[in-house]
Amino acid sequence: MANKKGSAANAAIYVILSVMAILWLLPIAWLVLTSFRGEPGAWTPYIFPKVYTFDNYTRLLTETGLFNYPRWFMNTLIVAIFTCAISTVLVLLTSYTLSRLRFKARKGLMNLGLILGMFPGFMSMIAIYFILKAMGLSQTLLALVLVYSGGAGLGYFIAKGFFDTIPRVLDEAAIVDGANQNIIFWKIILPLSKPIIIYTILTSFMAPWVDFIFV
Repeated sequence: MANKKGSAANAAIYVILSVMAILWLLPIAWLVLTSFRGEPGAWTPYIFPKVYTFDNYTRLLTETGLFNYPRWFMNTLIVAIFTCAISTVLVLLTSYTLSRLRFKARKGLMNLGLILGMFPGFMSMIAIYFILKAMGLSQTLLALVLVYSGGAGLGYFIAKGFFDTIPRVLDEAAIVDGANQNIIFWKIILPLSKPIIIYTILTSFMAPWVDFIFV
């Protein structure tokens, strides 16, 4: 009897999740279908286009007189790639340091990072702009990379939690064998941390990719 109730509950949960997934995917599907629609106008009373065409994408990528979309796309891609590389390294190094090392300012730095993370990034936008302008970096891709990567270390919480789950006996065994913290991090901890590395890479890439505030 209990198994039947459990199966019914699981089935209900799957049905609810499936409905939610469909509702979430519908706008995306409509957007993709609309991009291939050949009829003029921005709105139609039907979902599926009557005429399919690639002209919309052709015009988007070739007609750069009014909107230089290829240039915008490449700029965003360059910023996202460099930001992803720098932010991933900073987050992993910060997380490992706060997870494995013990020093006096450790708790204070963690609390400070938690407090600073409560403030939205756009609050410092004006100050950052004047700093970049004084450095001669305004209107440059380097400025965007610096802005997105500068506070990456504050996002250490999830990666630190993952590193905390790795047994410390591995570190101790490596130290007994003569390894230092550098070897432990690169040769032992990172190979065991592929899930959090992938997560960090994805989040570090998506942050500048979808952001419209500083761009």
